[in-house]
Order: sequence, then structure tokens, then C-alpha cells
Amino acid sequence: MKMIHILFLLAILSSTSHAAVNDFCVADLTSPNTPKGYHCKTSVTAEDFAFRGFVAGNTNNSFNAALTSAFVTDFPALNGLGVSAARLDIAQGGSIPMHTHPGATELLIVVEGQITAGFLTPTGIYVNTLKVGDLMVFPQGQLHFQVNSGKGKATAFLAFGSANPGAQLLDLLLFGNNLPSEMLAKTTYLDVAQVKKLKARFGGRG
Repeated sequence: MKMIHILFLLAILSSTSHAAVNDFCVADLTSPNTPKGYHCKTSVTAEDFAFRGFVAGNTNNSFNAALTSAFVTDFPALNGLGVSAARLDIAQGGSIPMHTHPGATELLIVVEGQITAGFLTPTGIYVNTLKVGDLMVFPQGQLHFQVNSGKGKATAFLAFGSANPGAQLLDLLLFGNNLPSEMLAKTTYLDVAQVKKLKARFGGRG
């Protein structure tokens, strides 16, 4: 029985990340990204553990919003640590459309302006209007959104429970592709003209 326990413990240890074994593992981004993360750099300095330039992004786009990410590909010291961050800037009237993070829970902290945010589940809708100092959590994988519902610019900082949370934007998935408009119209119950208008906005064809 003791041998089974030992084998079980070894199996758990062998499945942990590089960082769990070595305390930290600054990513060598030239190596493959594996389920355990990137391979470790052979030489690190204090500068590897600082992320600089967390400044406002360009909100001059179709969403009137910008995300400045500090994910593992931007900040290699996060490799294997299960955490990352981002800065969200939303111009007046702008929004982050419905999207999910398949690999992470998200925590939003408002530092400027007002943001109305929420997430949807098969059984409920959870929406809050957030002001400076307010926080909201979006559980992993849930479809959610953020809208600047105040006057002037809104800014928030985001924390994620993954070094690389990933994102799937619903509008881009639906309308940023080459699937024929007639097929999209049938599957979304929109008319073909509306589908083509949305494809033109989000870079799709067909």
C-alpha cells in the first residue's frame, strides 16, 4: 500500500510546472510552449522580474478600447506561476464585446471612470456598474463583457489565474471569418444583409 502512495506522489510531482520544481522559471520564448510552460532561461537577472511600460493603449479602433497585456509572452517571468495581468483602457462609448478566457478566471479592478460589466451563464445574468475602487470577478470560461458607461475614459487593471489566459471574442469568431453569409444567417437567425455588415466591420468575407 505504501508503494502505491509513493507512486501516486511521484506522479503528481512529475506533472507540476517547471516553476513549481525550481521556485521560478523565466521563460525562454525561443523554446516550444508545452503544457508545462516554456523551458527556463539559463541565466536571469533582476530585470527579468519587472514589467515596464504598463501604459494606456490605442483606443482608436472598432471597439474604442485597448488591452495592454502582461502575459507570459510579454513578461516571461510569469512562466509556470499561474498568474498574469493586463491594463484595460476604454474610451467614452467604447466596449469590450462578449468574450471568454478558456484558461483563466479574471479579476477586474476599476481605477478610472465607470465600467458596466457582466457575465452570462445558462441560468443567470450577473451585471454590475463599477466605479473607482470596485472589483468584479469573472469565473473561468464564462461569456462576459465590459462597457464604458460613464463620461470620459475608463481604465481598469485585470488579473488572471493563468500565465496565458487566452481569449475568444464572440464577434470576431462569428463575423471575422470566411463562412458564407447565408450559412451564418441561418445559424444566428440574423438576416444576410446584417451578417454582411458585421463581416465588413470585423474583417470577414463571404
